[in-house]
Amino acid sequence: MGKDKRVSRLRERVKQVSPPAVRHLNKHRRDVWSDLRLRLLADLGHVPSHGLRNFFYRRAGLVLPPSSSIHWRAEFYSPEAIVIGTHCTIGDSAFLDGRSGLTIGDNVNLGSHVSIYTRQHDVDSPTFAEVGAPVVIGDHAWVASHAVVLPGVTIGKGAVVAAGAIVSRDVEPFTLVGGNPARFIRARNPELTYELGYAKRFV
Repeated sequence: MGKDKRVSRLRERVKQVSPPAVRHLNKHRRDVWSDLRLRLLADLGHVPSHGLRNFFYRRAGLVLPPSSSIHWRAEFYSPEAIVIGTHCTIGDSAFLDGRSGLTIGDNVNLGSHVSIYTRQHDVDSPTFAEVGAPVVIGDHAWVASHAVVLPGVTIGKGAVVAAGAIVSRDVEPFTLVGGNPARFIRARNPELTYELGYAKRFV
């Protein structure tokens, strides 16, 4: 068979593949790569080197200044939509969801096992549809260990979320909240001058 005939047959086969099938195949490939990338980033979280982890986190699109640290075993959704400010300390086993946008200010401390979500399912949706909204955490905020922050929440400047709290509504600046759902406990000293950036070795 001559070269021209082979090329002609190949073109005919391409024409026989419907555009929806091609779109489905391309979407499948993108979905596979997206899931694989998140798996690789999660595995990377076990490497005992801040410098190496941070290099690849930035390559994945996460905005992470050199003065901030993410401790080991962190996991992400859509790291390219996560912005972390300067002098932040993020504890081990954090889960950061950037699907609807996540912005973390300067000098923010997230404790171990903190989970932040920007998307969730609509419980009243007949199709179990996803809904979401950005999460914003202000400068000098402290979200303590095992707290969960839900979509659409803004945690104000200098606010504190107590350990284990479930935050479903905005938190006013310089207030301490706790419980499930998180509620106001007391005000916090607004004269905050500390600068974070602590990174525990090998973690």
